[in-house]
Amino acid sequence: MAQNDLITYYYKDIYAYVFKKTLEKELAMDLTQEIFMNMLETIHQFDEKVATFRTWLYQIARYRIIDYYRSKTHRQQALNHNLEDDDHQTGDFLNTLIRQIEIEEIEHFVNTLAEDRQAIFWLKIVEQKTFYEIAQCLKTSESTIKTKFYTTLKLVKTEFERSNCYE
Repeated sequence: MAQNDLITYYYKDIYAYVFKKTLEKELAMDLTQEIFMNMLETIHQFDEKVATFRTWLYQIARYRIIDYYRSKTHRQQALNHNLEDDDHQTGDFLNTLIRQIEIEEIEHFVNTLAEDRQAIFWLKIVEQKTFYEIAQCLKTSESTIKTKFYTTLKLVKTEFERSNCYE
């Protein structure tokens, strides 16, 4: 019963948050359902000494959204959408394809980095969080977040200059 009360109490807020990040009703509904399923599966890990329940739940939501944007499903849907839109213009089609390949290579490279660097990169790039918000989420200083983010950007740039994928 308490679990149903938690879901009922937080559902609208979490759904609104997810919808704001995805701008797709069906996707937001699916992700919100997954977030609450994850909450129920991991509720034993919640520690009120570390964060409020609301903060903990939003952290689950943030990471689920990041996982979605990193997933092959999202990349394939984005590519299909771009290809359909640009199908009649070969130049646009090729540019879209090249951009998509570069994005996938960036994702692959970033995913080889340390987990903290990955989290900072995706929170900043995908979720467009401020350095302050990321610092709060990861429980570290804002200056550390900035340093790791800009170092990661430099690593990405160096990697793609080396492989001639970045001009």
